Amino acid sequence: MRCIECLGPMIEKVENHRFDECGLPNITLVGIRISRCRQCGGYEIAIPRIEQLHRLIARSVIEKPTRLTGAEVRFLRKWLDLSGPEFAKRMGVTLETVSRWENGAMPIGAQADRLLRLLVAQGRLEMIYPGECLDRIDASEANEIRVGVRFKRKNWAVAAA
Repeated sequence: MRCIECLGPMIEKVENHRFDECGLPNITLVGIRISRCRQCGGYEIAIPRIEQLHRLIARSVIEKPTRLTGAEVRFLRKWLDLSGPEFAKRMGVTLETVSRWENGAMPIGAQADRLLRLLVAQGRLEMIYPGECLDRIDASEANEIRVGVRFKRKNWAVAAA
């Protein structure tokens, strides 16, 4: 394989990769194949079954026990395939409120947080989201989710800590 930038040789290794491309700061792809160029330092990552990966991340986000962060609200809105105005209408808030949530200028309220989790669970994820999950959410803090995920046997799964 040759580098698309400099045409130098690429070396493939199995590495961990911080998946910032999804918009969340603490998602790590564990044991993913990465091709690196020896000459220019460029790299290519082949991420298999990206839709399944995003589904797993969305599920991990809505199952976390603390309030959603702005980046998580944005990720989930995009996962629902909603524009800002569509999302604001669905949530029953103004577009300015959505912008403040997503930019971290204002934390998402407890009721809106719960509604968003239900929209994701019962919409795109089509999963059962027990009421007990809502009871366990600590609305007093919003910690970023930290997830490592591994592609194994043609499926993505949360990696053991």
